[in-house]
Amino acid sequence: MSTVAVTDDTFDAEVKNSTVPVVVDFWAEWCGPCKQIGPALEELATEYGDKVKIAKIDLDSNPNVAAAMGVRSIPALFLFKDGQVVSNRSGAAPKSALQSWINEAL
Repeated sequence: MSTVAVTDDTFDAEVKNSTVPVVVDFWAEWCGPCKQIGPALEELATEYGDKVKIAKIDLDSNPNVAAAMGVRSIPALFLFKDGQVVSNRSGAAPKSALQSWINEAL
C-alpha cells in the first residue's frame, strides 16, 4: 500500500471516517524537510499495509483543513484514531523515529 493523497474535500471520508488509524502529513512541494520524510512515509505505508493509512495533504492546494487543524509549520504530522487526533508532531525525523511515534500512539 502507498500513501493516499487527501484533499480538503476528501479529508472527512479518508481520515475522520477511516476504520483504521491514519497518519496525516501536511506538506508542500517547496518544503525541503517535507521532501526528506516523503520516502520514509512511503516505506511505512507499505510496511503497515492495511493496519495504518498514511495520507498526505498538500497545503498549497488544500488550505482549509490545515487552517482548521492549526497547522503553523510543516511538515506537520497528525495521527487520527477513530476520527480523533491522538498525537501530533512537526518537523522532519528519520524513519525509525516516525515508526516509533506511530507505534506509541497506537
